[in-house]
Amino acid sequence: MAKLRLVFMGTPDFAVPVLRAFLEAGDEIAAVYTQPPRPAGRGYKLTPSPVQAFAESQGLTVRHPTSLKTPEAQAEFAGLNTDAAVVVAYGLLLPQPILEAPRLGCFNLHASLLPRWRGAAPIQRALMAGDAQTGVCAMKMDIGLDTGPVLDRVVVPIGPRMTVTELHDALAAAGAPLMLRALHAHARGEMQPVPQAAEGVTYAAKLKSDEGRLDWTKPAAELDRMIRALNPGPGSFTELEGERLKVLVAEPAPGKGTPGTALDDRGLIACADGALRLLRLQRPGKPAMDIAAFLNGRPLPAGTRLG
Repeated sequence: MAKLRLVFMGTPDFAVPVLRAFLEAGDEIAAVYTQPPRPAGRGYKLTPSPVQAFAESQGLTVRHPTSLKTPEAQAEFAGLNTDAAVVVAYGLLLPQPILEAPRLGCFNLHASLLPRWRGAAPIQRALMAGDAQTGVCAMKMDIGLDTGPVLDRVVVPIGPRMTVTELHDALAAAGAPLMLRALHAHARGEMQPVPQAAEGVTYAAKLKSDEGRLDWTKPAAELDRMIRALNPGPGSFTELEGERLKVLVAEPAPGKGTPGTALDDRGLIACADGALRLLRLQRPGKPAMDIAAFLNGRPLPAGTRLG
């Protein structure tokens, strides 16, 4: 197939397989745009994004502007003279001059079946909502929030006990060949983007640090989905006598009682409908531990209330 001259724009590890796919196909990557290095780890050392680390390992030119709204940034981008931009979880809005600079336009890999779950956290929101399936879409970008027409999509089922990490990896694996195939087919004139349906639009709002609080007056199945969707971050939590406990792993179990009350001494907590068996917890400043080890140091006798 004819090779394309591209600019790649992405930041997290979800984007790396897509960049790798285009490189392995022999396409020319004129430059890689990614978010600037951020402080990370105990020493808060400036750490490059996963995309930057991979790009530099391949000898690619990396840029990380803090804005694409300035005339200088837009002129530099246009000067790359690319066929298309491939965008995967980049983290900056693309103004109209950027969208129009490549010959074919800018194309985004979005981790949902658009128009469902437009926005910042589609993987977590699909899992939290109890969707039976989600997927990835290769779409041509416009100025709206994930509103552009779709070239192609792949459906990915959501298993009954799937974690957000497992779903993330399944979507990343499906997305790389999809984006490669769809963009090249479009460049050959064999595939045209189709406008999204007007019905079924939902928004995947950015995750907030405090929305992981477990509300025991909700059904156990709903809380279980939230725990699986928010681990490792921002995380689900409850409180025990004023101490915040991170709930890393749990599973629904039979049980009935006052919501938030321990039904036995092994971590079974009553919900509005059913109960939740706590399996892995973390106290502030302590390592994560399985429930048996946790209970050795901090018993939860029947009747204990969590908030």
